[in-house]
Amino acid sequence: MKTDLIRVISTIVLAGLLTACGTTTGTTEQRVPQPVIEFDALQMLGPVSDYPEVESGRFDNGKMWTFEYPPVDYFMEAYNLEVTDEWLEKARLATVRLPNCTGSFVSGAGLIMTNHHCGREQVSQVSAPGEDLLDNGFYAVNLSDERAVDGFYVDQLVDVRDITDEIRQFTAETLNDEERGMTLDMAIHMIESQIREELGDEDQSLEIQIVELYNGGRYSAYSYRRYTDVRLVMAPELQLGYYGGDPDNFTFPRYNLDMTFFRAYDEDGQPLESDYFFNWSNEGASEGDPVFVVGNPGNTSRLMTVSQLEYRRDVTEPAILEFLESRIRVLKTFTDLNPEAALEMDTRNTIFGLENALKAYTGMYKGLLDDRVMGRRLHAQNKFRDELAGDPDLQEQYGGLFDKMDSVQDALRLSSNGYFAFFALSPGNRNSSSILQRAIYGSIYAENLKNGVPAEALQGLRDQLLRIQNKPDELELLLLEAGLHSISKHMSDDPKIGAYLSGRADTGELAAQIVSETRLNSPGSFDELLNDQFGELDDAAMELTRAILPAFNRYQQNQRAMGSETAALAEELGIARFEVYGTAVPPDATFSLRLADGVVRGYDYNGTVAPYFTTFYGLYDRYHSHNREFPWDLPARWLDLPEGFDLSTPLNIVTTNDIIGGNSGSPLLNSSLEVVGLIFDGNIESLPGDYIYTDETARAVSVDVRGMRESLRHIYRADRILNEIETGKLVNP
Repeated sequence: MKTDLIRVISTIVLAGLLTACGTTTGTTEQRVPQPVIEFDALQMLGPVSDYPEVESGRFDNGKMWTFEYPPVDYFMEAYNLEVTDEWLEKARLATVRLPNCTGSFVSGAGLIMTNHHCGREQVSQVSAPGEDLLDNGFYAVNLSDERAVDGFYVDQLVDVRDITDEIRQFTAETLNDEERGMTLDMAIHMIESQIREELGDEDQSLEIQIVELYNGGRYSAYSYRRYTDVRLVMAPELQLGYYGGDPDNFTFPRYNLDMTFFRAYDEDGQPLESDYFFNWSNEGASEGDPVFVVGNPGNTSRLMTVSQLEYRRDVTEPAILEFLESRIRVLKTFTDLNPEAALEMDTRNTIFGLENALKAYTGMYKGLLDDRVMGRRLHAQNKFRDELAGDPDLQEQYGGLFDKMDSVQDALRLSSNGYFAFFALSPGNRNSSSILQRAIYGSIYAENLKNGVPAEALQGLRDQLLRIQNKPDELELLLLEAGLHSISKHMSDDPKIGAYLSGRADTGELAAQIVSETRLNSPGSFDELLNDQFGELDDAAMELTRAILPAFNRYQQNQRAMGSETAALAEELGIARFEVYGTAVPPDATFSLRLADGVVRGYDYNGTVAPYFTTFYGLYDRYHSHNREFPWDLPARWLDLPEGFDLSTPLNIVTTNDIIGGNSGSPLLNSSLEVVGLIFDGNIESLPGDYIYTDETARAVSVDVRGMRESLRHIYRADRILNEIETGKLVNP
């Protein structure tokens, strides 16, 4: 299952932890040996020369095409499909972006189709006291029964344009990162003003996002119309929306009704009238049919160099896996000890998300350990280098970038132990100890004040610190113990940290002592203490922090400096790549709208063949084969099937479309832009798709449109919604 958590974690990993102070550091070109990182699953591979000689593929960088650069000629070549401006406009305007996923209009009255797992939190949010809509499902029989979801919104992309030339005019003469950043901010402000004027957006109601493509090699401006009155219309039971739970996640064959419906309303509180929406296909799709996914893939790493991928293999992925395993244990322990508090905090959904991310990152990590995959990436990189070498001007400008990137990745390894120890400590991480977050970043805030940084310049950091929420004491204790365990495991060789830990109780007892003695366990007392003397407080948490902070600052400085170098080199490589390949190679995903082509196709797996679709017969076979036990049990309404329900109806379907986290809820469309499915997952073989696209066995998994229709008609008796989908018009009994 693709969730926003994967996208968020990826962003944290690739950008480095949030840096709170303005320390300046130098950079280093020194090459260092690779340290052996302690992680149970880690297998260090040899140098790049040891990778086997394998050929890269034409589409190794994927098929996530942008709407600025649609592959018109390729679509005609591959599918004999003429992609017109009208076709692209409908595909763009009938699709919406949720805060964490994708959705699409499926009627002219604002009805939105997306995944159950994309709206799971909202289903819990609108449950009234005594209700459990997440487990029991929801259907608004009448329009007036649709439930408003506070704080929820969808964005419709109404305008997209390439602004690279405009950006380059402003930044061409800048001399350093600081000057370039200021100039870029000014350029973006002026471009946004110009776009608003051209689009008649005098009231500034549009959301304008500047998107870097090709790591900054190109720039685009995306203008969104945001709808903030969104109401829940229908959701199946969790047991159908997440059938098979974590064991079946990222697998196929699959039997999942991962669908939910919302409705967007206009400013007058009326159902939104939309000229652009997708009709549902009556026939669905058959094997070999071309199909298209329109959605918002979160992020990919396909333009990374091999040395960047090796750093991910050896440091970032193992650190993420260690963090996820730890926090899942913490939350499950807390749930067992405090079921009522866990229910109130919606801890179950948090665990689902973390387990989803754990399975996803495990699959990505295994791909990085596959030397044939890495060999393909190396082959593609060498072809790119050969292209540069064949042009003296390009070689002079860009030829040395790969060696520089190798050096920077080696320099990043200098703080690899700190990465493991401090990965979870950004102040916005809800799965970290609030006490430890307040202590560390409060100390950084105080140090900046003492060094003369004006309080107003630090107000953003202060506000972020004051937004750190308290957790129940039992959960805070478990999270602090987990944080201390990581620090002890990876940083005990540091002199100050080692001296602090030496002779003290184990991390559990130490955490209990700190929680019982600190004054930093409530926002109120923390607010009163947060001043320039904060770092000198006589407090159990501060004693720990003073031991940690020097190593933490060194780690932050190295990550920030090397992260900045990495970003600058990646941008130059992005420009070089665009110079060589143009739009024939799509950019990495950026959680912005993309169009991905593919075909309906089964695949070989586990010594047999996976068919291209499953049916409701398979759902009941799985139910009985697992002795009707969780997570393969079924809700009551699914055990007494109504007359006319066709068990042979296709339920899930697999295709070769290129997807990643953020594509959840994307419509799967035929060449006529009719819905044939609803993307909700990829199979286990697709997980290395973060850094390489293949279609031998990697598959996107969708709910078949026929299975959705059969369920709405016979099981949920959602005639109002089904009639609206069939006619495109609002039907209200």
